[in-house]
Amino acid sequence: MSKQNDQLILISGESASGKSVSLMNLREPEGVMYLGCESGKRLPFKNKFQNLTVTDPYQVYEAFDVAFENKDVHTIVIDTLTFLMDMFETQYIIGAVDTMQGWSQYAQYYKRLMQEYVAASDKSVIFLAHTRSDLDEASMEMKTVVPVKGSLKSNGLEAYYSTVVSTKKMLLTDLEPYANDMLNITDRDNDLGYKHVFQTQLTKLTKNERIRSPIGMFTQKQTYMDNDAQLLLNHLREYYT
Repeated sequence: MSKQNDQLILISGESASGKSVSLMNLREPEGVMYLGCESGKRLPFKNKFQNLTVTDPYQVYEAFDVAFENKDVHTIVIDTLTFLMDMFETQYIIGAVDTMQGWSQYAQYYKRLMQEYVAASDKSVIFLAHTRSDLDEASMEMKTVVPVKGSLKSNGLEAYYSTVVSTKKMLLTDLEPYANDMLNITDRDNDLGYKHVFQTQLTKLTKNERIRSPIGMFTQKQTYMDNDAQLLLNHLREYYT
C-alpha cells in the first residue's frame, strides 16, 4: 500500500488557453521530467526540463519507473493526456483483429497508469488535457469534458483527480470581483485587457464543466488564480500539511 499522491493535478482547457505556459515557473527545472505526447511539439518557452518525446503509450509506464529510481526528478508532466489516449487508439485499436479487446486494453491502460504508477509515485504529477464542449441532448445544455472513448467515457478521465483546474482567457473587468493573493495583474495584462488564468471552482456560467477541488482548498475569491502550475502545487502542499 502506497501513500496517496497529494501533488497530483489535471490542468484542462481549450487549445491556446495557457496550459503549456503554466509550466514556466516549475521549480528546479532540471528535475522536471516532461513527457511530450504531441509528436515532438516544443513547449512555447525555453526550459531546462528533461524533455522526452513519447512515441508509444507504454513508454509512460517506463518513464515513471525511471523517475522512481531517480531522486533528482521531482515532477512528472504528461502533455497531453488527450493525445496520449489518442495515441493508444491509433497504435493498439485501429486495425486490430479484435477491436473489442483493444478497447478493453484502452481502459485498462489508463486505469493502471493512474492506480499503479501515479498513485505509487512520490513525485508531483501534472497532466495537461484538451477539453471539448458538446451538447447534452437530455438536458439541452453544453457540457465541457476531456474527451475519451470506450468504457472510460461514463465516468470521465477527470474522475481520477481530486484537483482539476481549467485554463481560461478572462477579461480583467470580469476578474475584478476575485482579487486575491494568487491573482496578480501585470502591466502586460493591463495592456492586453485580459489575463490567462486557472479557474479553480465552478461558477454559474461554468456549472457543466468538470472543475473540482477538495472542500475548503480555495476560497470564493480564489476562484481564479494565475495560470502557474508551481503556485498551484504550493497551494496544494499548504492545504494538505
